[in-house]
Amino acid sequence: MRGTFALSLLTLALGAQAVVSKSKLVTYVDVLALDNAFSPVEAAYWTGYPHHRRTPFSVSPDGKSAYLAYLDSSGTDVHVQPVNPKTFKATGTSVTVTGGKEGKSSFAGGLVAQNDGFAILVNEAMPSGTTNAPADNTPVAALYRYTNGKQTWKTWLGGPGVHDSEGRAASPDMNGDLVYSAKAGLYGAYFVVTDYSGDASGHFGDSIEYVTEDGTLKTIDGATSSWGCSHNTGIAFESADAAPFASICAEDQGAIWLNTKTQGMTSDGVKISNENTTNGGGGEAMGGMSGSYSALARFAETSRYVFAWVSRGAVDVTQNEWMGDGYTNVQNRTNGRNVAWSLFSDKYTKVGAQATSKVGTEDGDSQVNWITSGDNDCSNAHAATFGPVNGLITWEEISNPTCDFIAMGCRGEFAGTHFQQVNKEGEKVGVSFKSDNVYVAGDMVTYDAGLSTTKICWPYVSMDWDLSEAVAYGGSTTTTKKISFACLSR
Repeated sequence: MRGTFALSLLTLALGAQAVVSKSKLVTYVDVLALDNAFSPVEAAYWTGYPHHRRTPFSVSPDGKSAYLAYLDSSGTDVHVQPVNPKTFKATGTSVTVTGGKEGKSSFAGGLVAQNDGFAILVNEAMPSGTTNAPADNTPVAALYRYTNGKQTWKTWLGGPGVHDSEGRAASPDMNGDLVYSAKAGLYGAYFVVTDYSGDASGHFGDSIEYVTEDGTLKTIDGATSSWGCSHNTGIAFESADAAPFASICAEDQGAIWLNTKTQGMTSDGVKISNENTTNGGGGEAMGGMSGSYSALARFAETSRYVFAWVSRGAVDVTQNEWMGDGYTNVQNRTNGRNVAWSLFSDKYTKVGAQATSKVGTEDGDSQVNWITSGDNDCSNAHAATFGPVNGLITWEEISNPTCDFIAMGCRGEFAGTHFQQVNKEGEKVGVSFKSDNVYVAGDMVTYDAGLSTTKICWPYVSMDWDLSEAVAYGGSTTTTKKISFACLSR
């Protein structure tokens, strides 16, 4: 017993000293061969600036299998490729989610690997002739479960029969995420919607839905939400031991909210940050198009969470006259965006002060814990955790940025993907480093690599990453049939 205890203390001591560095970044370039072509570049809303098209990635609880999902370059069909979780090479036969006779899957919005298969969140047109379906084959969110390569069930998360009295919802853009809690026995999906009936018809919001392990859509008071944050411009979602799961939204009225308790943007929620919002945009705080993944992560075996986003800061707090008391507008502090992060002691509680709602305050961002503070523009921020103590925050930078839009992205010379270790006490650990040819374009997954070692791995496409101009009209023509992976260990 004494020897075991001494070994444990040594392991903890070594773990506490370990700091990420470029030498610990391992890449597996072009290792995964795809059966179908994938278009890795997506044009951002309004600006057309290039974003990484998400490739959802997940590893099974037993660590023996993994899956990667990607959208076919045709713009229809989502393919799910089994992956060897050690070598990242293809294994087994890929599954194609075609979504019915008249409609096909148009995006992968989240993936959860299980020991016997996977669950995947997509959007697709409902079958022809469906009563009260949205017009013009507008896609609706759906959750699929596959077991041993075969479809087990499919559950619609919008459309007729789902929140009919509040307003039926479609999801023309699958911006969202899917998580799973074994303790709760629930899948949770958080995604952008537009209603096509009811009071909110024609407007955009978001929805939080829960599905049991047998595919039953379950309405849970205080957790399920048919309509939460208006014109949601960013979603962060992470599992908890019971519903509601931890959730964050960036809305179009001037704030980022921890809305686990409220599921919306009400002023009795927890205000994480004041943000300038103009014409529905909020600076792409959580990724914008193809974002809303791996921005919120839970420290293993604890109730604590870490969240990362990008922000121009906030000055000159004024009243949001349209929303009323408790709601504010702000102006940007900086031209480019910097990386910010926040800790939560549990799914309801922010560590430290909330963002101010006091009208007349000159400094509207005094509560923000900044990772960066330079003149570069930062984007594509993500967070992951190594275990119960340490976390990782990543982002991309543009040098000498041109920011033509007050509440959108910027353009300029790509200045690398950056990595910064942090811990659960709110401290930066060591110094950041960068890579010029590794990007984060898919979900960040924590691997338990042994007694004293953990690593975080993610997929990306090995390519020249040009952020200097908008994607050409009609969209990017770049395609690939190879996916790379990167892993960072402590």
